[in-house]
Amino acid sequence: MRTVVFDLDGTLADTSADLLAAANACFRDLGHGDLLTSADTLTAFHGGRAMLRLGFSRLGPWEEAQVDAQYPRLLQAYAEGIDTHTRLYPGAVQAVEALRARGFATTICTNKPEGLAETLVTRLGIRPLFDVLIGADTLATRKPDLAPYAAAVERAGGSVPRSMLVGDTDTDRRTARVAGVPVALVTFGPEGRDIARLDPDALLDHFDQLPELAERLVR
Repeated sequence: MRTVVFDLDGTLADTSADLLAAANACFRDLGHGDLLTSADTLTAFHGGRAMLRLGFSRLGPWEEAQVDAQYPRLLQAYAEGIDTHTRLYPGAVQAVEALRARGFATTICTNKPEGLAETLVTRLGIRPLFDVLIGADTLATRKPDLAPYAAAVERAGGSVPRSMLVGDTDTDRRTARVAGVPVALVTFGPEGRDIARLDPDALLDHFDQLPELAERLVR
């Protein structure tokens, strides 16, 4: 079975505002106020620890132990407001439905913790559209390691050589290269078409292009 594997944050949904709010909750608890703004969207899509590191760097010298100490609080704050501002990108649902109508399996492979990812896609109403969801802690490793990607494909009944990845970061590009599969990177994220610098197999300007793109890239 042919399979299309999706990243979640920054690919299927714009989660940046809720991620930034969770990091700022940590900084407010420490008495620093909000240290991150909407200008930090790209960092938000690189995960909770990246946001904490950026915020602490704006205060002066910092240590990784500070990030470790605040990470559980960030996850708690994010869980409390996980879908306050998050929205699916235009055409995402229709594209996934079209792929499934053409016989593709559709799955998610994300570096968001599995429980949070399951909660988010359920609240967004899209969980039934995906055969499998693999999170950061589903296995012992996360992207760009091959194992999570392979699990996202094989647990849906597919085979890695007949799959492709849709993502938005260098982590996704490296995952695809390790797996030996095509990767399409979206241009509607914070980098816009500058994401072309990563030399993906394709750029995705809008989800309505995806079904035909998948037909071409996944034989």
